[in-house]
Order: sequence, then C-alpha cells, then structure tokens
Amino acid sequence: MAVLHLTLRQLQIFVAVARCGSTMAASGEVALSQSATSAAINELERLLSQPLFDRVGKRLLLNDNGRALLPQALAMLDSANSMEKTARDGAAQAPTLRMGASTTIGNYVLPRLLSQFLGDTLQSTCQAWQSNIVIGNTEAICDAVATFDLDIGLIEGPSHQPTLTMTPWLQDELIVVCAPQNTFTPSGAELGGLSLNALREAVWLLRELGSGTRETTDHFLLPHLRSYRRSLVLGSSEAIKQTAAEGLGLACLSRWVVNDALAAGRLQQVSTPLPPMTRQCYFVVHQDKQITPALRRFMGQAMQLQAAST
Repeated sequence: MAVLHLTLRQLQIFVAVARCGSTMAASGEVALSQSATSAAINELERLLSQPLFDRVGKRLLLNDNGRALLPQALAMLDSANSMEKTARDGAAQAPTLRMGASTTIGNYVLPRLLSQFLGDTLQSTCQAWQSNIVIGNTEAICDAVATFDLDIGLIEGPSHQPTLTMTPWLQDELIVVCAPQNTFTPSGAELGGLSLNALREAVWLLRELGSGTRETTDHFLLPHLRSYRRSLVLGSSEAIKQTAAEGLGLACLSRWVVNDALAAGRLQQVSTPLPPMTRQCYFVVHQDKQITPALRRFMGQAMQLQAAST
C-alpha cells in the first residue's frame, strides 16, 4: 500500500489561500501565522512536484495545476467534514443539512418539505440546533452546490454545472396572468383571449437573468414574441405577482405563485394562443458528494412529495 503524504490540513490551507488570494489573508482563516501558511503551501507544492499558484506581487493566483486540484480538495474536505459529523452524532445531521432552493420552490414548496423532514427530528432528538436554508435564483443555488457550500439544491429547471447530478422532481405549470382590469395593451384587447400581436405589444414583468423562471419563460415565450419590446425586471416572483396585480403588465408565473391571488380575484389568467407551459424541477447534488443518512432521507421525502403531487 502506498504511503500517503498529503494531509487534509494542507488541503484546507490550500483552499483558504485559493479563496483569499494571499497567505496573509488566509492565515487568519486557518489560524496560522502568515509564515506557517506560506510554508504549508510550499510543502504541498513540493509533495506534488508542481506549482499551484502564480505569484503576482503579494497575490497568489491559481494556475492550471491549482485549478485542477481545487475541486478535488473541496470534495475531500467535504467528505471529511461529513465523516466527523456522523461520528459525533448521526441524529444531528438533519438540522445541519445545508439546503438551498430557487426562489419559487423556496417560497411555495420547500416549507411543506421541511415540515416533513425536520418536524419529528427537531422536537425529539435535538436540544440545540441552528439551520440555514439558502433561497436564491437557480444559477446561484447551483454555484453553491458546485463549490460544496450547499449539500443539495432544489431548482426550477436544468443545471448547467457539469459537476452536478440532476434528479427530476416536481413539474410546475406556468400561466400568463394580469390584473382583472386590463389597461396596458395598446389595443385594449379583452381577457377572453389576447392575440400574439397584443402579447408582443404588452408590457412584460420578468425575473432577472439567471433565475429558473426567467430561463423557462424565455424558452416558452421568445419563439413566439421574438423579443420583449417593453419589460420591467424584478428580483422575485412575489414582486412580479404584486406588480401585475397593480395592473402594470403581463406576467408568466408558476401556478404555485399565483394561486392565492387568482382565488382572491386580484389576478386573472389570460387566455393566449401560446402552447401549454410546464417546466421540470430537479434536485441537484455534487457528483462527488458523500450521501449521508440525513441527505438520503431528505431526498427520499422529496420523491414522496413528487409521488403525492402526481
């Protein structure tokens, strides 16, 4: 058996320097002096027989070797962290599971899933705990899973990160809605059905680029509209819903988002010649992620929610 010379501590220091850009900045993060941090990097480069950084003044910038090592180091450190958590207290994994969700899922689906996953655990086994759920757009959630900052992400559309494994999950219907008083289309078209020309002339309320909702609406709408001639970009589906209810434009949103406003009469579904719009939601984990018992249970409950919705 080959003798291993690399240590997790060396990899931890390497990741800190890669993130901070200098041994001075990283030294506080790894609780070492600047000289000890620098010595650890030099020793790691000696063991690997290759430089990992380009030295630019006092800055250390990852070179090709360093960029190749970084994802492997992150994966090993994440695995070691999971081992330590399991060894300390397997039951404590559930509330410390790092989860993220894109905005629509995070606001309208995840609370139900969290109730099923955390309810019994938090009341019966954990006397003290802290949990942090990250809500952001799909791109941000995938980036966090790719760098092991999150254990799992629930997203509204496909991931473009090659290191992530996607599992198909719920399906979400998108519909076009506006305020009951339709005053914003130039032709004053009736809500009984807007023509493609009326849709092209309308003001569209859109999510920001990088969100799963924006990517999906672009995919469905732009082949028919060709462009958004007039648009207003807002940072959340909830903001779009409220703005649409004020009569400022058309919105293409998840039925999960607008169900309450439709029931209250604040929004009305618009009949259009557009084809039905359904998007596939996924949960994503890093392909090198060690699946802990808590993560496996969460994924299993997510799939049970899928079965219940079909």
